[in-house]
Formats: sequence, structure tokens, C-alpha cells
Amino acid sequence: MSEPGLVIGIDAGATSTRVAVHALDGTRVGYARAGAGNPTAHGLRKAAAAVGEALSVALPPGGGPRVLASRVGMAGDVAEMVPELARVWAEHGIAAPPRYEGDLTIAYAAGSAEPDGTLLLSGTGAGAARVVGYELERVGDALGWLLGDVGSGFWIGRRAAKAVIAALDRELPVAALFEDGLLFALVAQHFLGAERPATPRAAASRIVRLAQADHMRLAALSSLVSQAAMAGDPLAMKIAHEAAGHLVASLRRVHVSGPVVLAGSVLTTPGPVQEAVLELLSGETVTTALDAAGAAAWLSARALLTEAEAKALHATFTGA
Repeated sequence: MSEPGLVIGIDAGATSTRVAVHALDGTRVGYARAGAGNPTAHGLRKAAAAVGEALSVALPPGGGPRVLASRVGMAGDVAEMVPELARVWAEHGIAAPPRYEGDLTIAYAAGSAEPDGTLLLSGTGAGAARVVGYELERVGDALGWLLGDVGSGFWIGRRAAKAVIAALDRELPVAALFEDGLLFALVAQHFLGAERPATPRAAASRIVRLAQADHMRLAALSSLVSQAAMAGDPLAMKIAHEAAGHLVASLRRVHVSGPVVLAGSVLTTPGPVQEAVLELLSGETVTTALDAAGAAAWLSARALLTEAEAKALHATFTGA
């Protein structure tokens, strides 16, 4: 008796890449994580290498020829990734290359088995997406960390860092930085550690250099803003509520009907931004995205299953 066919789902983002391999009945036969898989932020070669690394671990021995369908959702998707992924798939003995798309539809599928609805995403990046028949119909924001992604982890972290830089530019003493509110102290510790530059200007320049060298340092501040807001820091609370307002404004531009799926670490982690967003969305049916790689595998399997079978298996694939 031949072994059952497999489907593959991949969720590749700015911080990590996840690969899920499932049988058609939803049984998970492999799962792996690797590094960042965003080709816009990290380059084609690094993104392809991350996908290949995770796929090598997740795919069972001899599983390549058994793959019936696969789907890759990738943040920062660019057309140049198509031949790169085809090469990786061929190296693993998979005959047909994957369907390749952005990560928004897959993030929505991670939170709902309904074909029509809206995604609200805030992780490193942010945006809203109207999904119809599990196809992307309209997007609000999701324009990248440099000029868009308002309300994202990066945006939240940059707001906090800018407040600290502005205070130092107004000659706030470096020692006072660690005493002038919890958020300031957390941001200063994040960038300076035990270092204490001699002047406010030197401290500001140090923080700016570190942020410019690695913009992901700013996104990492998001959790510190949440920590400070939950402790009652006024500036952190203000930033969190501003982020929530911007996120819901993006949603309102595209939302028509159906469930609203919250995705991304900022919105799936309990905290002030999630709380404020839920308050603003009272009256809507709101769900939370679960495993996006499993959701990508489920979307791969849908074409091979009846509609009733696919809907019944959604929770099995996504870990609900």
C-alpha cells in the first residue's frame, strides 16, 4: 500500500520561517522553524536558505515525491522568489513548485474557516486585508516599515525611541533617563545596557547609530512599550492607544462583513494594544490567528478535499 500524500504550508516572516507538513486528513507529520524569510528585508538568498533549511527538517525522508500541493506565504514577497523556491523544491524531490503569495491571506486562514472576512495584522509590520473566497481582495496599509505599517511593532518601537531621543536632544541628563518613567528606562537599557555616555548628545547618537545599524532593534521595543503600559506608564499607554487607533482605521477602510481575524505578535499577545483594539471592535466577530504554517498547509489541501471536509479539518491543521 502506498504512503499517503502530503501537503506543505510555509509561513515566512521578518523574524522566522515555519514549515508544516501534513497528510490530507490533517495529521501533522513534520514541523520546523528557521531564520527570517522576508526577501525584502533580508535578501533573496537568505530567505530561500531559511525556507530550505526548515523544509529539510520538516519533510519526512522520501517525502518529496509524495507532496501533492504546497503553499508559501511570505512577508515582503517579490516575484524573484518564484525561481528560488522552485529550485529549493526540486532539491527536495518535489515535482511541482509551491503556490507563492504574500502572508496576509494565510494569516487570515490561520484564524477562520470562513471564506470571506478581514485580517488585521500587527507584528513587525502591520496592515488590514479583505479576503473573499480565500483570495486577497483589498489591502489597507501593509506598505513596509519605512513608509507604512502604522501601528506595527516597528512603529510602536520607533515612537518610543523617538521620545527618548527627543528628551536627550532637550538635554535630559543621561542619569535622569533611567529615572524619568519606566518606558524611558526600558528603552535606555535596551540600547545602552550598562554603558552611560558622558553627555545627552552622546547617548542620543549612540541610540541612533544602533537603530540605524539594525532597524529590528526598534521592533523589539514593542514588548517593552507593552510592559510599561501595563505598569501604568503614561507615554507607553498613549503609544499603545495610538497604535490601536491606527490599526482599526486601516481595518475600517477594507472591512465589509464576516469575521475579523487578529494576527501578528502585537495583536495575538495579551496586552494594551490588543485590549484597545478589542474595545474598538466591540460588536464585530473577532477571532485570533493560530498556526499560519498549518493554515498554509490547509489552504494547499482545500483543492484536494470537499468543502465540508476542508472546513471540518481546519482546526486540525491550524491547531485550534
